[in-house]
Amino acid sequence: MKQLRTKFKLWLSSEDAEGVFGDGKWRLLKNIDAKGSLKAASQSLHISYRKAWGDLKKTQQYLDIPLVEKQRGGIQGGQTSLTEEGKKWVEAYTKFRSDIEKAAEKAYEKHIKELVK
Repeated sequence: MKQLRTKFKLWLSSEDAEGVFGDGKWRLLKNIDAKGSLKAASQSLHISYRKAWGDLKKTQQYLDIPLVEKQRGGIQGGQTSLTEEGKKWVEAYTKFRSDIEKAAEKAYEKHIKELVK
């Protein structure tokens, strides 16, 4: 049998909002930080600019904090950067996700690994 590994999608929701923040928005923010623009980040993730901006807008409205700052372009185009709050969310979610990955791997080792031969 081929070797198995744990894999999952993770997001945070509330009673009145599904998918407030999760892997997709986390990856989007990380790409914005790396590439310096929402357009470049959305292209690298193979999602439309409109979807990326819409997702960010909804999250910012729900959390009531700005995650990104946009500067309209000139000759070289616009820029998008993370706010301090956006950087904190990326850092916290990265640590949170890492803890969940470790817990999932531990549960796999405990319950599933012995079944895979």
